[in-house]
Amino acid sequence: MCGFVGYIYGADRKLENDKEILDAMMERIVHRGPNSAGVYTDDDISLGFRRLSIIDLSDCGNQPFYSRDGRYVMVFNGEIYNYKTLRKDLKAKGYEFISETDSEVIIRGFEEYGEDIVGKLRGMFAFCIWDTQEKRALLARDGFGIKPLYYTDYTTDGSLLFGSEIKSFLDHPNFIKALNKEAIQPFLTFQYNPLDETFFKGVYKLEPAHYMLYQNGKMKTVKYWDKAFHDETSEPAQEDIDYYVEKIKASIDESVELHAMSDVKVGSFLSGGVDSSLVTALLEPQQSFSVGFKEYEDMFNETVHAQKLSEQLGIENKSRYISGQQAFDNLEDIIYYLDEPDANYSIVPLYFLNQLAAENVTVVLSGEGADELFGGYEWYQPSHIEKDYYNKLPLGMRRFINRLLPSGQKPSRLKQLAERSVTPVEEKFIGQALVFPDAQAHAILNEKYRSNQTSTDICAPYYAQVAGQSDLQKMQYLDLNVWMPGDILLKADKMSMAHSLELRVPFLDKEVMEMAKGIPDEYRTTAKQTKVALRKAAEDVLPEEWAKRKKLGFPTPIRHWLREEPFYSNIKAMFESDLAAEFFDQETLLQLLEDHRQEKADLGHQIYAVYVFLLWYTIYFIKDQGACKTLAPETADIA
Repeated sequence: MCGFVGYIYGADRKLENDKEILDAMMERIVHRGPNSAGVYTDDDISLGFRRLSIIDLSDCGNQPFYSRDGRYVMVFNGEIYNYKTLRKDLKAKGYEFISETDSEVIIRGFEEYGEDIVGKLRGMFAFCIWDTQEKRALLARDGFGIKPLYYTDYTTDGSLLFGSEIKSFLDHPNFIKALNKEAIQPFLTFQYNPLDETFFKGVYKLEPAHYMLYQNGKMKTVKYWDKAFHDETSEPAQEDIDYYVEKIKASIDESVELHAMSDVKVGSFLSGGVDSSLVTALLEPQQSFSVGFKEYEDMFNETVHAQKLSEQLGIENKSRYISGQQAFDNLEDIIYYLDEPDANYSIVPLYFLNQLAAENVTVVLSGEGADELFGGYEWYQPSHIEKDYYNKLPLGMRRFINRLLPSGQKPSRLKQLAERSVTPVEEKFIGQALVFPDAQAHAILNEKYRSNQTSTDICAPYYAQVAGQSDLQKMQYLDLNVWMPGDILLKADKMSMAHSLELRVPFLDKEVMEMAKGIPDEYRTTAKQTKVALRKAAEDVLPEEWAKRKKLGFPTPIRHWLREEPFYSNIKAMFESDLAAEFFDQETLLQLLEDHRQEKADLGHQIYAVYVFLLWYTIYFIKDQGACKTLAPETADIA
């Protein structure tokens, strides 16, 4: 696990202080790789690398890696879990290796297969391979987007910058730092940025399951894998549930075994849910880790469940309690490490969970991805009344009932049911988070920061790729391509790397995904239960209490803290500031805050989202100037 930076020179060519620039960019991401550093420069490119040693701890594992003839140069971040198999095949073809690393397998594989090596990799990765003869760069990212990879040519001389974290770009003098106005409104709705373009204008995320070729200032992007489920909408399941349960058990067991490969100590995150519990039980590490909230122990504390299961498994559980003061004291650091604003409450405890784990191990396994693959979210569940009764009425009758029922500010449950039943999933589901509805997000922003692009518009291209499939398959596909890389995996990577900790996610394995694609809808989610087949598979490994426990997410008392001092007053001061007035209707902001404090409504998530954005802007556009050229918001669109 590591981090890298790089830039291909533009019209200004190589700058006189190139070494200082590269060193500064690498220092920005030293948390990703504190063990060693490496660089490569020529007349066209500069590459910088920071290493966190995991496999082959010797100097032979240092990067950059080179092809045998020196033509190709590579920097790589991630882990390849099938590297031993690939290595064996390449050795049979006559390739020699100087290390025991998975990294070297990629560049030897590139020598043999060219870009096709990307599709052969099983793991989490982002890398750059530079062809010194053709002056061409290959940038690639893993199929799920577990590892981040950013790029931009929004520079004063047309140079291309790329790397593991956006913050490294700030130290390049040709980078133009400007706010992407189009990201604010979607963020207020989704709680994270669902766009390919980041909050920094002209800075993009390479999409998961894609690689990019860059040569002579031109980009070509190629999709090499797809995560669509098998379309079985027209026929029932061909096998009983036990057939799929056995496939799940074999697939996940193998994946956990591969993800446990390491030359350093490995632990696991453990909550009270089935996903992390199953991973922990299969891994059998020496230690598991969990966090809770002492002030709200009865409402937000999964450490009791984690400690209980750890005792049954014979594992030491290390837990830590977090206070509101600790959370807000560290919030600036948390947002800094994220690169972009993200209002997911769970990021706060995740920061402290990674901190705790990093004090004890260098690698940790987590349960991310099980919900998206196996149907774990309540959004996926039709209610019993909907599925078995109401939705069996003719569509015309349902539409008639919907028209008869009044909407009002607080529509009745029957009205909500009637509306859902006549609304296509493409219009009512945007993923697992919804903070401000589109209209409210549009209205709360000042006019120059509003966007005409709705959440439905953003999701439409993904739905189009699975048109005709079941509603469940459509929702899972959307989450796998938007919610998971944009929020879940981004926070997992950034919060673990903030503490120089490698986080691995065995559910998000290519072979597990290929297996999960064929599980029929009825064995994923029903009106009565989520993750039907996965839970049944877990019963052979876990006590029944854990296999059947309802999903809780990562419960966090932030909405309660927002009503308390000093947090309420600090946020109020921010909402009253000139900065808030630049972006938002301040009167509405302050009313939201007051209504929440008086418990007229639970508006904590909306308040927190606005506060996170303002804090992020303060960190990156007011406090941190770096060496780059910074544009004010009003000039960013004409730079």
